[in-house]
Amino acid sequence: MSTNTRKLDAELFGRETHFEYSEHWIGYALVTLRVVMGWTLFQGGLTKLITYLDANPENNWTAAGFLANAIPEGNPLMGLWGTMAGDPLIDLLVMWGLTLTGLGLIVGAFVRWNAFWGAVMMLMFWAASLQGGLAQGLPLAHGWVVDDHIVYAALLFGLGAIGAGRLLGLDAYLEDLELVKRNPWLRYLLG
Repeated sequence: MSTNTRKLDAELFGRETHFEYSEHWIGYALVTLRVVMGWTLFQGGLTKLITYLDANPENNWTAAGFLANAIPEGNPLMGLWGTMAGDPLIDLLVMWGLTLTGLGLIVGAFVRWNAFWGAVMMLMFWAASLQGGLAQGLPLAHGWVVDDHIVYAALLFGLGAIGAGRLLGLDAYLEDLELVKRNPWLRYLLG
């Protein structure tokens, strides 16, 4: 192995684990994962935002159509989604949440904060796609229990846990600000 390998020692579920990794390639991998996940969220939010602002009101995006008509039959939270349908606050939260969370990940700013809220959104989207309850095995359109939303939530958890914003991101600079140095709790939002 090259000279830039490191060893990670961790205890997971009460078991000692060890593995070697390349600092060089892990850095590229983390930046790539952060930017790609950020772009996925940013693009999803921006397309909704552009459509929402369309001059023709009939073309305006809203979550109401999905929440009122596309929630699968047997979804255990059907009543919750129905109450959200048509609420303009939900539309704004989805559009701006996806757009700003994605942008934050792309530039590496407030990555832990953005990763947390991105994961929350993904879990909400996952819950909206459930086709049945526990007795039915929580089926989804593309599998049981795990779908793309769970994969995204897990990826976002990893990016936040690692502090991926410090790698070619603005968080590395933000952490050097006097404000952050005086208030170390702010580092929990960065990273």
